[in-house]
Amino acid sequence: MKGKIKIVTIGGGSSYTPELIEGFIKRKEELPIGEIWLVDIEEGKEKLEIVGNLAKRMVKAAGLDWEVHLTLDRRAALKDADFVSTQFRVGLLDARIKDERIPLSHGVIGQETNGAGGMFKAFRTVPVILEIVEDMKELCPDAWLVNFTNPSGMVTEAVMRYGKWDKVVGLCNVPIMCRKIAAGALQEKEEDLFFRFGGLNHFHWHRVWNHEGVEKTGEVLESVYTKPDGLKNAMQGLKSSGVQNIPNIAFLADQIRDLGIIPCMYHRYYYITDDMLKEELEAFAKGETRAELVKKTEAELFELYKDPDLNIKPVQLEKRGGAFYSDAACELIASIYNDKKTTMVVSTRNNGAISDLPDDVVVEVSSIITAGGPVPISWGSFDSSTRGLLQLMKDMELTTIKAAVTGDYGTAQQAFTLNPLVPSGKIAGTILDELLVAHKKHLPQFQEKIAQLEAKGN
Repeated sequence: MKGKIKIVTIGGGSSYTPELIEGFIKRKEELPIGEIWLVDIEEGKEKLEIVGNLAKRMVKAAGLDWEVHLTLDRRAALKDADFVSTQFRVGLLDARIKDERIPLSHGVIGQETNGAGGMFKAFRTVPVILEIVEDMKELCPDAWLVNFTNPSGMVTEAVMRYGKWDKVVGLCNVPIMCRKIAAGALQEKEEDLFFRFGGLNHFHWHRVWNHEGVEKTGEVLESVYTKPDGLKNAMQGLKSSGVQNIPNIAFLADQIRDLGIIPCMYHRYYYITDDMLKEELEAFAKGETRAELVKKTEAELFELYKDPDLNIKPVQLEKRGGAFYSDAACELIASIYNDKKTTMVVSTRNNGAISDLPDDVVVEVSSIITAGGPVPISWGSFDSSTRGLLQLMKDMELTTIKAAVTGDYGTAQQAFTLNPLVPSGKIAGTILDELLVAHKKHLPQFQEKIAQLEAKGN
């Protein structure tokens, strides 16, 4: 890349965009940005205008001459782009509400990226990301795609496997929070610790060492997971109050000790499913699922964003639940552009990093970020306590992506059967059918089956 660089953000009307702009401004000496294009769809036009004007004010207040473009024309934006970031939600937050409430109405976990709701988010998202990749092949064939559209791991897998696009990296804020929690528990500076992550997006484990090379994994497990206020104490002083999507219910201490590695927050859905479901059902009964709360928070944010005198990222954005997401994207772009060899946790091709999974699948692992993309750091093999569940989840992801691409109903049923958070049998079939009909506008690949279901009155 030479001269000024062009960055495109698809889903530019997102409430996260101010953090993205802040991240670029922080790296103004590293990134010779010429243009930033914020792209959205017709339904997101109003939000794009609001957040886009805030982005322009932020750039101006920073004394920068970057051109900030707002557009509904994705192809115009992609032309000659150097980096493309994706942060869109097909069906907007109303779709997330359906993903959460429909499974819960049948007494089953309803969550944005896990269980039935997570699979349906993939069903809606995968066809769209593949369309974007086809545009990129034509309009910006040398660009890097930085994805933090959820479910990030599955979306990244779809881009590589079905889009045949290797210059893609998936990002998530959960590993960042995990690092900060460990540092808080150890009362150490984050930069003085070494971390190694291995697993899948929203389904990874990690280990940690101090600057003297002494492993501190067990100490973190004890202080965070076996004490009633362990997590709360570890998170004191963080500028964000954590991963807002997930209730901080205690894990089973003896089971976690036996693991010997640190689980991520989302493992609660698999390790203490009953407790998580109880919490969700209570919120569901009050009309306060996470999606419904996020919708209220987002509405409040956009009211703030309208203020013509606002020219910085408001602190209220940290309540949105994705703190550090966008900053990670900026650091990734800066590391690729400058060949910084920063160590980051990303979704990328396995290439032997986790020996229990095929080389060609996407995993979420610690990686060195070079000009040629991520170089994964070896994790090795998992113990029997984790290996089988990891392999099952990877196969569930692959089956879900296949269903998203083909629109095959039997394959979708197969994905539901594989998912540990979806009960097999009639309940699974009912949830699958209800979600198909509820999301029919955004599931063109399933239209034939949806028509059959509607004809039957489902």
